Amino acid sequence: MFNKENTVFILVDVQGKLAEIVYKHEELRERLIQLIKGLKLLDIPMVWLEQYPEGLGQTSKEIAKHMPENMQPIPKMTFNACENDQLVQELSKMNRKQIIIAGIEAHICVYQTAVGLTSLGYEVEVVQDAVSSRTKENKQIGLEKMKSYGMRVTSVEMVLYELMKAADTSLFKKILPIIK
Repeated sequence: MFNKENTVFILVDVQGKLAEIVYKHEELRERLIQLIKGLKLLDIPMVWLEQYPEGLGQTSKEIAKHMPENMQPIPKMTFNACENDQLVQELSKMNRKQIIIAGIEAHICVYQTAVGLTSLGYEVEVVQDAVSSRTKENKQIGLEKMKSYGMRVTSVEMVLYELMKAADTSLFKKILPIIK
């Protein structure tokens, strides 16, 4: 099971026009906002990635405004973000081994980054209702292939409850309205 002390969240490439044309993009946006808000309340460190921002544009404003204020996205050109020294160094500084990953596209950057993280020794969980691709089929293929590499699949609600551990806390009362 994942725990608060050992977990990091990675947001992958929810940018520009692509963020508006992926499969069920409105649901994706809602789930990502719920996830980010909940993880912030849980004090989970975050890493924010952007694929070729000069060409694809910046992170969707609806998502970016919920990311921690003191954080800037890490630009990348590789589909596997683990080939980016800045990401590897950032994760190394955090000294945590459990990664929650979400974003787009499930079958390209999310998939390749998740595989890269696994090869670096991280335990990776993909948030199924917070990833997408341009087509439903490519989302499914990406999720299936990630599972074949040993990654587990979770949901926004499941991972937040897993990290909370109990309902008898003030944290539960703050997170409950986010996921309902």
